[in-house]
Amino acid sequence: MESKITGGCHCGAIRYRCSRPVHLPAYCHCQSCRRIVGAHAVAWFTVPVEELHFGALRPTQYPSSPGVTRSHCSACGTTLTYWNEKDPGVIDVTVASLDAPGLAAPGRHIWMEDAVAGDSPNDGLPRFPQDG
Repeated sequence: MESKITGGCHCGAIRYRCSRPVHLPAYCHCQSCRRIVGAHAVAWFTVPVEELHFGALRPTQYPSSPGVTRSHCSACGTTLTYWNEKDPGVIDVTVASLDAPGLAAPGRHIWMEDAVAGDSPNDGLPRFPQDG
């Protein structure tokens, strides 16, 4: 089985490769993630920071809240990563930016206490009020 997975932004300017997820990927419903992507939730997978490698172009970093840095493509706006100084050895990457998103299928919903009204997933996956 291939140990590296690849992805990139919508316009193709930014490409990356990384290891497979080290935790069960999740759909996040927190207010911050929702606003960053402009959707009711965003799917993330987690890899060791040293296992995420960008091609010639690197994404633009944005300090979205104290201790949190997110990144995106400055050309097309694709959200790519989430890094929190509370867990500096890992970084979250958007599942939707993978070339083969099925390689990091989410297995849980987190931050359901922040979910928008009517956002009640019925996919059988565990749901957690906060990080789970």
